[in-house]
Amino acid sequence: MENIDVMVLRTLRDWRAAGKRALLATVVRTWGSSPRPIGSIMALAEDGSVVGSVSGGCIEDDLIYRHTHAYSGREPGHQIPSGPPSFVKYGVTADEAHRFGLPCGGTLELLLEFDPDAESLTALVQALEQGRLMRRTVQLASGAVSLAPADAPQELSVAGGALVNTFGPEYRMLLIGAGQLTEYLATMALFNGFAVTVCDPREEYRGSWSVQGAKVVGDMPDDVVTAFRADRRSCVVALTHDPKLDDLALLEALKTDAFYVGAIGSRRNNEARHQRMTEHFALTAAELQRLRGPIGIYIGSKTPAEIAVSIMAEILAVKNGVTLPRDMEVAAAKNLRSVQENDAGGIVCAVPGPR
Repeated sequence: MENIDVMVLRTLRDWRAAGKRALLATVVRTWGSSPRPIGSIMALAEDGSVVGSVSGGCIEDDLIYRHTHAYSGREPGHQIPSGPPSFVKYGVTADEAHRFGLPCGGTLELLLEFDPDAESLTALVQALEQGRLMRRTVQLASGAVSLAPADAPQELSVAGGALVNTFGPEYRMLLIGAGQLTEYLATMALFNGFAVTVCDPREEYRGSWSVQGAKVVGDMPDDVVTAFRADRRSCVVALTHDPKLDDLALLEALKTDAFYVGAIGSRRNNEARHQRMTEHFALTAAELQRLRGPIGIYIGSKTPAEIAVSIMAEILAVKNGVTLPRDMEVAAAKNLRSVQENDAGGIVCAVPGPR
């Protein structure tokens, strides 16, 4: 599944290029709890078709009712209007919050752009498909749109009579190794909008790969990492357990701006990996700080599917800027679980195990 913003903009472009009237809704402000973050977008066509989301569904339904004739058998809504963008608020009162399915106290404000220009949308989608980060500026008085390359992602802003929003290409994930765990992790990454590349020079593993939508390559991992050109919207995860494949790939990944670089393995294996990379490649402790391992959030996982869940959760947390309690040792969590299990069985274990 591709990046949702790219999907929305591409679909909106196609509607407008085909002559369909349509609007683009953007979440520009929220107060209290909100079902979608600032910057979320959705597109609505004149026939009631919707792509993207700005709420849990009720606000989308209201926009469809207000701006299309999609609801047969009910009082027809208005057509999509012409003119400059306009703001609309939802959830201002408790009754409205309940009506639109917003959390208690939640309020959000949308900017509605009517009939966005097809040529501008085409230029934006082409830039995103080429992996470029773009800044889109909308003049509130006229609806005129300008595009410019962006050096770094920025928060949406509404100031000086303009809305400025940054759109980026898909997040990318490079997985080293094509085993069963990789299949589960690749599936979850695709579902979360990552473009996934899997690297494994071992034919016996590539030959059994079964996840559609992921690119599979057979070159040596370090060469693949170099060609991958990881940036701040990329992550690299080594999953082979084989130092000959993982170590050189990780070495190259640590030279990049990837927001996440990690490798599967136990704490002991992770310590051995650090020692190898220090002795053989002269990496410093500071350089190795970016290398995550053991990877994943501790959830007591044992199966490949559950391990993939824990890894994907950690990657998403890092991507979303969530501070993870990495200082809370996995061993402490395991010890607590052991105490709880023993208590449930009538055995009290008051002495924690080794960390």
